[in-house]
Amino acid sequence: MNLEILDIPNLQSAKEEIKKVNASPASINLMADKCVFKVIKLQNLSTTAANILKQEFLSKGGEVAVSENTVNCRDKYTDCIMMGTIRQYKEVIKKLKIQPLNLPELAEKLEEIIKTS
Repeated sequence: MNLEILDIPNLQSAKEEIKKVNASPASINLMADKCVFKVIKLQNLSTTAANILKQEFLSKGGEVAVSENTVNCRDKYTDCIMMGTIRQYKEVIKKLKIQPLNLPELAEKLEEIIKTS
């Protein structure tokens, strides 16, 4: 038994690696977006929006690092570091599109980034 850490930077690489283990062709597309992990930094988001963003990511198994003053909105704005798989981002994007504030705009920007991954 051998272990190997794979560096999978994009969906194409994910599909190639899954194909190498002889997975069924139908499963390749289903699994590929779970293989690619992306960390994206967002600057100057209102703490109110950041709290919503963090809740949405956590509900999908992802994570968002925010200022310690975000939870109580002591600061007006925070930078955020979003962490998740392409699949998690896709699920969060769906939810952000129906949220208030500037979260639908953020959803569009994230969608563009994810499309190029």
